[in-house]
Amino acid sequence: MNYLFSSRLHKVCLIAAVACLFASAAEVSFAQPQSHDAVAGDPMLKAMQAELDREKALLVLPGMQRPYFIEYQVDDLNSYEAVATYGALAREEANHQRVARVTVRVGDYAVDSSSSRGDGAVALAPSDDNAEALRYALWIATDTAYKNALRAYAAKQAALKGFQSQQMEHDFAEAKPVTHVAPLVKMDLDRNEWKRRIVEASGLFATAPEVRASSAEVQYSTANIRAVAVNRYLINTEGTVVRQGYTGYAAGISVGGQAPDGMRLSRDNGTTAADARDLETWPVFRKRVIDDIKSLQALRAAPVVPAEDYHGPVLFSGDASADVMARLLVPNIEADRPAMGTTARTTGAYASSYKSRVLPVMLSVTDDPLMAKFAGKALLGAYAVDDEGVPAQSVDVVVKGVLDSYLIGREPIRDFPSSNGHGRSAPGQPARSKAGVVIVKPNEALPVSELNRRLLAMAKEQGRDVYAVETLSDGLVPRVLYRVHPDGSRELVRGAVFDELDNRALRSDITAAGNDPYVSNSLGPVPQTIIAPSLLFDDIGVKRAAEAQQKLPYYAPPPLDEK
Repeated sequence: MNYLFSSRLHKVCLIAAVACLFASAAEVSFAQPQSHDAVAGDPMLKAMQAELDREKALLVLPGMQRPYFIEYQVDDLNSYEAVATYGALAREEANHQRVARVTVRVGDYAVDSSSSRGDGAVALAPSDDNAEALRYALWIATDTAYKNALRAYAAKQAALKGFQSQQMEHDFAEAKPVTHVAPLVKMDLDRNEWKRRIVEASGLFATAPEVRASSAEVQYSTANIRAVAVNRYLINTEGTVVRQGYTGYAAGISVGGQAPDGMRLSRDNGTTAADARDLETWPVFRKRVIDDIKSLQALRAAPVVPAEDYHGPVLFSGDASADVMARLLVPNIEADRPAMGTTARTTGAYASSYKSRVLPVMLSVTDDPLMAKFAGKALLGAYAVDDEGVPAQSVDVVVKGVLDSYLIGREPIRDFPSSNGHGRSAPGQPARSKAGVVIVKPNEALPVSELNRRLLAMAKEQGRDVYAVETLSDGLVPRVLYRVHPDGSRELVRGAVFDELDNRALRSDITAAGNDPYVSNSLGPVPQTIIAPSLLFDDIGVKRAAEAQQKLPYYAPPPLDEK
């Protein structure tokens, strides 16, 4: 699992990509469109409501349609990141900004301007609570969004005339107004202490007595600490008023080098938390770094996976299984509406899989954003209200292997006319159907020892080596892979890729699941959590990677300073 988070905040015009946790203990209450009490106590909400009321009354061009829906979303973003390399601080930066997104829809819930994504505009908002400046920014963005919506609606009306059949699904699902005003959040990180930690962590390859002998084998060593605190304000013409916040923290380590034959190798991981106090302590984080360096050394000495292709049993750890689910399952249960003129229910591999089997009968999958903790660990994908103002809901997506539902925001698809509370957005971006807390649940969970026993039995029965994978890198490439011999011994190998690890394999090749649920928190612009157990596949391809090896450095690294 790669937990080394980007050392650069990707800015698109005005916004840093942020990671987040939606977890609020406050209750969600349905309310009438009037939400004056909730608005009055917050200057941001008050200014947003005042401008929204003014736009509702005035926003119409002569001879044109008046908007039927307007929404204001303002994200107050605080971020911090420090990066260290080779035992020295390389970069440190903090950022605070506010981003406003205005959505304007022309038409009605059945057919509106949204299909061409012409329903929004983004603007910088004042970083303080200057009501006049905020209203001015919202006014300009609203004007832009309205004009975009009018053009998009006209284009859509013309396009619809080219189809014989009428559009069956509404463009936008109605939702009851919600009032949900949670406490503001703030960043709480001991920056000096964490800078000290990452500086020392990035230099351990050269200073730690446990691994100093392998320092020449490490070509890069980087550690970073990243923190975000976001307060999100949402208000719309349906009467919804939402203020909720999230914080996220991540400390990562990345070490890498080359094997004697030139193959590039790396170990990248870290610790994530909703609260800085829940990050790993320094002794634990230091041990993680030492273990990574030792693992890198072991990989350098490991043999390359055999040249002949293999098809057979592979045991995936919970860490690896979570990555598989994140790549193959989750994107396909997030319902994205297909383009106009198509008859498909949604897009992706499960577009035609509704009420069909997509996993073995032994597995079920639930997405429950209301689950804020699991086994005492805070879940980054948890939230109380989604980013379209709809209360979060637990959804049984896969029931005994059969796809029973999709994750839906307010953009309906066939058979799903309303949201189930999964419309989520990155700051400044429109909401999309996204997962929150995905839980893969085996109907019969086996001890990990039993999974290993079954794997070994398969090796003996087939009279050959089999495989067990501990961690994957991006693209589902095995990073820590063991060749398991029939006598029970294990041999670390490198340079492998999986073949035919796909949705068919998810459906047909899983034979057993463990009782060891692994919590994988993904800290990104739209945070998600996946909880998955170890999984035993009976037929996965393993083959040698085809990449050409890189040349080694021409001369030795600089001498290490003796301490």
